[in-house]
Order: sequence, then C-alpha cells, then structure tokens
Amino acid sequence: MAQRSVSIEDIARAAGVSHSTVSRALRNSPLISPDVRTRIQHLAGEMGYTPNALAQSLQTHRSHTLGLVVTSIADPFIADVVRGVEEIARPAGFSVFLSAAYNDPAQEVEVIETFHRRRVDGILVASGRISSNYEAHLSRVKVPTVLLNNEARGDGRRLHWVRVDDDLGAQLATDHLLHLGHRAIGYLGVANRPRSNDQRLAGYRAALAAARVAAPDAWVAMPDAVGDDTQDGPAADLAAGQRLLSQLLAAGVTAVFCFNDMVAVGALLACRARGMVVPRDLSIVGYDDIEVARYVTPPLTTVAQPRLRLGTLATQVLLDLLAERPVQNHVLPPALAIRESTAPPCSAAIPARPIGD
Repeated sequence: MAQRSVSIEDIARAAGVSHSTVSRALRNSPLISPDVRTRIQHLAGEMGYTPNALAQSLQTHRSHTLGLVVTSIADPFIADVVRGVEEIARPAGFSVFLSAAYNDPAQEVEVIETFHRRRVDGILVASGRISSNYEAHLSRVKVPTVLLNNEARGDGRRLHWVRVDDDLGAQLATDHLLHLGHRAIGYLGVANRPRSNDQRLAGYRAALAAARVAAPDAWVAMPDAVGDDTQDGPAADLAAGQRLLSQLLAAGVTAVFCFNDMVAVGALLACRARGMVVPRDLSIVGYDDIEVARYVTPPLTTVAQPRLRLGTLATQVLLDLLAERPVQNHVLPPALAIRESTAPPCSAAIPARPIGD
C-alpha cells in the first residue's frame, strides 16, 4: 500500500499551530517570527514533507518548468546545449522537459502544443527546420519562446533567438583551405536543415568569390530532397557523407568543406574505402567540433560552435523574458579548430579556373 504524503495539515497538527502559520513559515514569510519559522521548517524536514508543485503553480501561476525541443537526442551537438540550458535553469528553480521531434514539422508542432497544455513557463526550440508556418504557430502560442541556433523571420513579441554565425563559420573553413593553397574546394551539404545549410553554403561561396575562384555547380553535393535517407539524425549525415563524396571527387576537388562533423566522418570513411589518405589525397573540414572530431583518424579540422554558451545564453534570455526584463537577440561567433585532416594540396592537383579567365 502506498504511503500517504506528508501534508501541511500534518505538520500543523504536529507543531500545534494553524495551517496558515505552517504555510507562511514554509514560504519564509516575515509575518512569522524567525524562531517559529525555523522550528516549523525543521519539523517539516524531519517528517519528510515535499512541497506540492501543482498546488504551488496554482497559487503563483507559474509551473517553474521549461520545455526544450530538440531535433534528436542522438545528435552529438545537442548534449552540450542541453547542459548549458540546465546550468542556468536549475539554479533558477526551473525543471526542463526535453522532447525530440526528429526533423518532423508535424511532431514539432505537437510537442509545442503538449508543452503548452502542460503549462510550461517558457519554451526553447533547438531545431534546424523552422518553416514560416511553424514560426507563425510558435508566435501564436502564448508562451515566451527562444530559438536556439535559428532566427525568426518575423518580429513576434514572444519569439526571440540566439544563434551562431553560420555564414562566418563557413568562411573561416573555406578561407583556411584557400590559405593552404586549395582552389578546387567542394561543399558537402544536407537537405533537411535548410536555413543552416543555406547560410553555410553562402559563406563557402562568399569566401571563394572573395578569392576570385569560380565554383562550378559540380563542386556542391547535397541529397536531392528531404527524406533521401531512410535514417535520421547523425546516422543520415554520416551516410550522406559516404554516399555523396564520390560526386565531388569526380569534379576534381582537392578539399571538401562539410555541413557538419558527422557528414565529414562519412567522407573520411568513404576515403578509407577508396584507399585515399587524408589529408595527403584530400583535405576535409567539418563543422560543430563535436567530441568525436578529436578522436577520428586523422583528427578533424572543424568549425567550433560555442554549444554550451548557446544553451546558457538562450536560457538566460528566456528567464529574462519571464521576469519581464529587456532582452535582445544574439549572434555568437564560431572559431576554427585546426587539426590533422587538412594540408596543402599535392602538386599534382589540377588548379581551379579563376574568375575572369
């Protein structure tokens, strides 16, 4: 038989005081003398009293919970983001509900609706696919919402964002390869995260254009459409890197910038299967700087995103919204982590055609 929870009435009877006195003492009300507060709080601890969160939320109109929507719990990028969220939420007295939507817009909407029904105080959305319809839905949900690593097109009062500068990160990666002497540089992208993919592709093209290197369409390889891969998340990214690298090799590239580290790991595996040595035969750059990037062979040159900072700052923005403090959106700078997967091209490499020739 389940043991009944200790109630405020039980503590009041044991202490010989009224229900309201116990309630005020447990809330540290100045209307109760320090000695009585201490005695009642000590007694409550001895009796094993646990505050009723539901009852408190009815009184304060706050649940002290936050909802966090992620693309996939298997995504290695997410782990540090979640840690950053909890580093800020827990000391502030907030619990975090985590739910994955697996790049499915319908599931994302369903998760948001579930969080809304559970009366979460605020929502954090770490998703790579936010359509205009989905964004409009988020704006209609009357819960303060912060996007992580994304940007709202609209200017809804409750929809704010903290993101990393993907355009700059792609330029850092491409400039690194250009400075090594590469001119035939390919881009290996994805289809199911269009905003971040478009920004990284734009940064790659901008760096090549600034170096006066013409980039033919054959230097860009991406799945034909969302859903090309039967798997989802990191497994799909790895498979895309393995499958699509051959297109770039056929185009004669000497280096490849990949959408993320898992795509880059797939490209590394494809090189190994072909008997190619990285970086002697091909230089590869990833994006994210997930933990595995340091331990693959060779260790991966990559664009490091401030994942922990992304989580902490987005959560602080959300708590500021809840406290009705002024907030602003943030763009965080990435950094290049140079390791052993990049080197100058072999002398036998075929130079690219400069713009204007």
